[in-house]
Amino acid sequence: MSAETDLIKLYSGRILALAADMPRTTRLDHPTATAKKRAPLCGSTVTVDVDLQDDVITGYGQDVKACALGQAAAAIVGANIVGLTVDQVQDGRDALYAMLKSDGPVPAAPCGDLEVLQPAKDYKNRHASIMLAFDATLDALASHQASA
Repeated sequence: MSAETDLIKLYSGRILALAADMPRTTRLDHPTATAKKRAPLCGSTVTVDVDLQDDVITGYGQDVKACALGQAAAAIVGANIVGLTVDQVQDGRDALYAMLKSDGPVPAAPCGDLEVLQPAKDYKNRHASIMLAFDATLDALASHQASA
């Protein structure tokens, strides 16, 4: 199979649809915490704002400058993150990482849609971009916890 055919499979219609219809792309006016992460290899960036109440995410905004895979991951995170606790966000991030890096299972609900990114496990140079939304969110949550 050619590299071009592999890339066509990687950028499936569902990934492109997710990237094109990303939720929560408006930054929050007065967030509880903000963080920005950059994937050094490709230069993709994700900036997230979170609002928290009792360690539960009550508001979320994101600015995503990434490839379609990073955008698709951010779309899934953005669609599911409000109402999650810090531990649930960490669990989702760890499950996505395991799926990509060590052939782990598809993340459980509410992050089950991340299954669409399974074909990317063979493209290690794309992993950092895919992880950005979770990593930026966790950085924002950690900065809030450190200042509390």
